[in-house]
Amino acid sequence: MLWLQIALQQVTSTNSTTAGASTGGGSLLVLLAELAASLGAIAVVGTLLTRFVIDIARRAGASKQSASSITELMGVLMLLAAAGVVTTLSGLSSYLTALTISGVAGLAISLALQTTLSNIISGILMLRDGVVHIGDDLQYGGPGGLRGEVVRLSLRTTWLKTADGVIAVIGNSNLAGGPILNYTAKARLGKKLQG
Repeated sequence: MLWLQIALQQVTSTNSTTAGASTGGGSLLVLLAELAASLGAIAVVGTLLTRFVIDIARRAGASKQSASSITELMGVLMLLAAAGVVTTLSGLSSYLTALTISGVAGLAISLALQTTLSNIISGILMLRDGVVHIGDDLQYGGPGGLRGEVVRLSLRTTWLKTADGVIAVIGNSNLAGGPILNYTAKARLGKKLQG
């Protein structure tokens, strides 16, 4: 709350404009309105996006742990976005500084998490398309490839249990790259082809 007090003192003492707002006491109200609107927009968009991804995961039979992980990840992203908005609107950083820092941070995070993000995006697309469900008899890698029952399906990996009882953990980007033979989903996938 110290940063808010400093920002409020700065706005009222310098009598300057904030993001094109009028001077004086009116700029404080504009600042607070912009802050409330921005934080509200972040909360609404983040909540809707979280619900969308969780709904897709649940329809495909993903575990409660996966849904919890999605909620936690989206919460962290919403907090980071809110912190960026607060520092920019309060005058603690300029727009250029905020854009530069967020751009560099985004690039570093995306490079560091490239494989993980690829697996998650592939997992979301496979769950949405309904290609793989828990209990399906899959063969990965075409004829002569790895065959087993899907025992766990998450956003990042798919677990197959072979006839020998061995568990194979396959990254979703590898699995989506196929080929996949799904022996138990003929009726389910046949309907998608006809519709």
